[in-house]
This record gives sequence, C-alpha cells and structure tokens, in this order.
Amino acid sequence: MAAAITLSPREKALQINLDHRTYGSLAEIGAGQEVSALFFKAGAASGTIAKTISAYDMTFSDAIYGPEESGRYVCESRLMKMLNKEYVLLEKRLKGVRHPETLFFAFANTVVALNYKKSNESHGWIGMRFQLSPNKEPNDVVIHVRMLDNSNLAQQQAVGIIGINLIYGCFFYYENPELLLNSLIDYLGTDRIEIDMMRFTGPDFKHIDNRLISLQLVKNGLTKAALFNPKGQVLQPSEAFYKKNILILRGRFRPCTYVNQDMLSTGYAQFSKDKNVNPDNIITISELTLTSLQSEGDINEKDFLDRVEILCSLGHTVLISNYLRYYRLISYLAGFTKHRIGIILGILSLSDIFNEQYYTDLKGGILEAFATLFSRNVKLYVYPAKEARTGNIVTCTNFRLPENLFHLYKYLLSNDKLEDVVNYNAAYLNIISDDVLKMIKEGEEGWETQVPREVSEAIKGKKLFGYASNDDL
Repeated sequence: MAAAITLSPREKALQINLDHRTYGSLAEIGAGQEVSALFFKAGAASGTIAKTISAYDMTFSDAIYGPEESGRYVCESRLMKMLNKEYVLLEKRLKGVRHPETLFFAFANTVVALNYKKSNESHGWIGMRFQLSPNKEPNDVVIHVRMLDNSNLAQQQAVGIIGINLIYGCFFYYENPELLLNSLIDYLGTDRIEIDMMRFTGPDFKHIDNRLISLQLVKNGLTKAALFNPKGQVLQPSEAFYKKNILILRGRFRPCTYVNQDMLSTGYAQFSKDKNVNPDNIITISELTLTSLQSEGDINEKDFLDRVEILCSLGHTVLISNYLRYYRLISYLAGFTKHRIGIILGILSLSDIFNEQYYTDLKGGILEAFATLFSRNVKLYVYPAKEARTGNIVTCTNFRLPENLFHLYKYLLSNDKLEDVVNYNAAYLNIISDDVLKMIKEGEEGWETQVPREVSEAIKGKKLFGYASNDDL
C-alpha cells in the first residue's frame, strides 16, 4: 500500500475518528495529553475515544499500574503495564456492548520532555495495542523516541504528532511495515524526532523479523544505531548501555572466523583486567556498519540476516550503526555511560584511524577527531596482522605511519589509549574471511577449519552465505 498523499496529523486523526470500527483508550504520562488533544480538535472523537487518562502523580500512577522495581517511570516496563491495564479494561467493560465489528485499541506513552534548565535527556516510550480483526488477539507496536526540539512545548507537540502517526499507521499501513515505520515522522522529520527502537509483535506480525526493522531504522535515517540481543529481540540502546563498561568489536563478519573469535576473547581478557573496568558490568557488542552491509549501493537483507544468524549463534549482542568513523561511534556510546569503553580493532583499521584524508570535512582535521575519540574514557585494543609480502607480524611496536603523526601516536601509547592485544593465536593470522567466503560459495573443502564449530553448523544447517553441499552441486 503506497501513501500517495501525506496527510496532516489533524487529517489522520479525523479519518480515524470517522472510521466506525476503531475504538479505544489513550493513556499519556509526562508531556501532556497531546495525542488525545489532536483527536478532540479534529472532531468526531466520540466515535473513537472510550477514555483518556493522565496519571502524573507517582502515587496515583503506581496505584493504577503498579510500582516499577527500577523506580523509573519513563521505561518500557511502565509502558507495557499501561497498555495491559487499559486494553484489559476495554475488553472487560465493552466487549459484547460495542458493535461486533469493533476493533479495540489501547494507546499509551510515558515521556519526559525538556525541563526548565534544559539539563535532562528528553525521550519516551510509545506503544499501541490493537486488533486488526474483531474478536481476535491484539498486536503490539512499540517504539522508543528521543525528542530533539530545544523547547518543552515543541517536544510536547512532537509527541502528539508521532502518536497520531503511530495510531494511523497501525490501522492503515499494517501491511507495509517499512511504510508504517517511515510514516512515523510525517510532519516532523529526523531533526525533531529520533526513533532508536521499534518492535512488532502479535498474530498479524508473525512474519516480521524485528532485526530487519532495526536495519530499516538505520537505513532510512530514523536513527544512527539499533541494537538487538542473541535471541533477535530488539533492545533500546540507552537502557542496554546505561552505566555499563562497553567492549565493542567492529567487523564485516562475512563470515565470523576464528580471527574474529580470537579478537573478542583476547580483547575481553585484557579489557576485564583494566583497573577502570568492573568485570561484572561489561556488555560486549559486535558491530556492523551500514557501509559494510552495502553492495553497489544496496543492502542485501538476506546477506545481513546470514551474518546476524552467525553472530547470534555465538551469543553476540549486535549493533547496526551508521557511524563509519570511530570518533563518531565513541561520541554515541559515551552518551550512555561514563565508564570505560573498549574497542577491539585490527592494525589495518588503526591505519585508517590515522589517515588524515578521512578528516578533511572537519575544521580541526585529525586533531578534532582525536579530541572526540580519545577525550572520553576509551581505550583501543589493537590486534596484529601478518604482512603478506614479508610474513612479518605488525603490532603497535613496529606500526609505521607518517613522520608528522609519529609524536601524536607515541603520546597515545604513553597515555594508555592504545594497547597491543597479547596472547593471540598466531596461526589465525593466516585466515582471510574473503577467502573463506569464496570457499563456502564454491563448495570447496576445508573452510570449516577456519571458523568456529557453531559457525560451520549454522552455515550448513541454514545454508547461509550461498552454501551448497556436494549433494546440491
């Protein structure tokens, strides 16, 4: 279903109000009753709204929805309690009373907008529970948003608009999840709202892979990064990274080889022993950049899922990001934690970091980038490489770079910003992932010895990366 014309929020609200089937409740906490207000201002809201509620006082809110173990009110668990409570009340009180064609829904949001001093993080959880067929089990669509406007009033208005967009999209764009996703910022734009998490669940969305939804969020510019766990469940980054020691490995993972596994295990061993790191508070991340997923400008979703299946089979939490430059990635992660951040990278990637050509768009060039990258509580763990021509192993000790950058490099080494990965397996330095991929696709023998057992089993069992057994050839 294509959207030929982008309707205004008021037009969307009116269209929903005039649809005799949709009927539900709206519960809003933290930024006014902006969604409800748009329905009332559009007219004919009595045909849509059963109840609106805003329980701002914490005691009242807890009495209605129950207390939060975390003590936080702007969180996913609070949103889900709101949706559960309001939807159950709808069905309990109105099922059998309303017309049999009625599609019940419950909309909820819990939001914290900009305070008077403009010193807080403005964000919120927004969700919709709704039927697409009468008397059937409902579906859920849940999003997490960051409000980017610089005034409380503008942020309230943005919440109202995105709420209307979500309700409208759930009823009119449900057959096209990407269209629904993109319609959320109608009359807003990405300069006002960032959506860093979205999840579809329910009987009408069993065919949807939420990992692909995460990819679409990044691909379509609604966020710079999206996160999901080894089970494929989408995570909200600020909750997953909150006050954590973060250890991240960037790669193409096409496929994940013994090299990647060794990088992560040896890097983790050193990171966990850092005096600034609590070993019980580490989250390890495998990151795929949008650029690494592109082939001739397009993203192959099958190839993306192949890589994700491999990483998840190894128990990895996966981050998809649009941060090609390391300093931008660090700036993003540092927004969630003040604790130590570690990046594991190959010596060739270190060459890229010191390539001044990558920073020509910055007024301060490489120094401006490094001020962002290394001013945070961050450390790079550098994995060696073997030179193809000489067979020599390149480490931080014999790493070569232009003379004008030598003293900068020595400064970083001396101040514990860079460290060689030690105790690596030298035999793995001969493994080249592109060669392994070629062997898999062409049905050659021997590639299994270059990847972990879980990886080879996943590739064979699910026929990933174009794998074909000899029987298939």
